[in-house]
Amino acid sequence: MPARIGVVVFPGSNCEHDVVKALGLFGEARVGAELVWHGERSLAGYDAIVLPGGFAHGDYLRPGALARFSPVMEALSKYAADGGPVVGICNGFQVLTEAGLLPGALQKNRGLRFLCTTVGVRVCTSRTVLTSETATGTELALPINHFEGNFTCDAATLERLRAEDRVVLRYTANPNGSVDDIAGVCNDEGNVVGLMPHPERASDAMTGGTDGLGLLGSLVSAATRHARLPA
Repeated sequence: MPARIGVVVFPGSNCEHDVVKALGLFGEARVGAELVWHGERSLAGYDAIVLPGGFAHGDYLRPGALARFSPVMEALSKYAADGGPVVGICNGFQVLTEAGLLPGALQKNRGLRFLCTTVGVRVCTSRTVLTSETATGTELALPINHFEGNFTCDAATLERLRAEDRVVLRYTANPNGSVDDIAGVCNDEGNVVGLMPHPERASDAMTGGTDGLGLLGSLVSAATRHARLPA
């Protein structure tokens, strides 16, 4: 049986179909990706979960501030605590920080400019569900598309992230002012990852390149391992 990956859809999400399409490149025999409405209260049967980019609930108040109260988030918190693979991309990263599943916060970009470009990022750890198949130090070209992607945290949190090998990606040339050039972080166990760049938009050589496939492949492998765990 293929691993099942759920892609959560909030009102205002707009990258969910991109994620499903990119995951489909790994073949139906290996993985099946499907949309999960934010009103769902159970994630039973899924082997990994993705929170995609977009503008959940219109980004009212601030990005992710309303989405964290969606019914699915209670189920997601339990799913993550039980070791389930979870990845939040762009707005999904913002939702994870608002929900307390990842540290820090995403604030407005330096210069107050919306950014839509391709940036260089460096893989800083291979111990996560998103980077297990990519060597530390690998540099990737990935698209970004955000106004509030400037990662911030207090000094103690930053020290802990560094000491615990929880910085997942760093920008090679910081585009938005993020502290320590951080483009993505993970939780203690490495099963919950948030990142601002869009790996799903770097899965086709004809459009954004293919540098995102290695990251998504790691997620598919993590989902496959999770699917094989005893019920």
